[in-house]
Amino acid sequence: MRWFWLLLFVILVGLQYRIWVGEGSLAEISGLKDRIDEQREQNQKLRERNELLKAEVSDLKQGLEAIEERARTELGMIKDGETFYQLLEPGKELEPRAEVEPEPLP
Repeated sequence: MRWFWLLLFVILVGLQYRIWVGEGSLAEISGLKDRIDEQREQNQKLRERNELLKAEVSDLKQGLEAIEERARTELGMIKDGETFYQLLEPGKELEPRAEVEPEPLP
């Protein structure tokens, strides 16, 4: 009878070990749930970024306003008849540059 109880105890310890530490344990499941949550957050951020990029591509394909805005901000272009003003912070001097006349936008 003593062997029977000892065998039951060993089986119980083995099952508990598997639940708490082994493959498919509660700790592993909890870790996987955390990883799933992190991946969902990352996917949501990427979806939002993709939507912004789709909107920008659509805007660039359909209108000239986006192209004009890019030319102004990234290339420093101005339209015919516009005057370019560059404001400097007090105490800072403008570094000499080669005189290049910007190309006007159509």
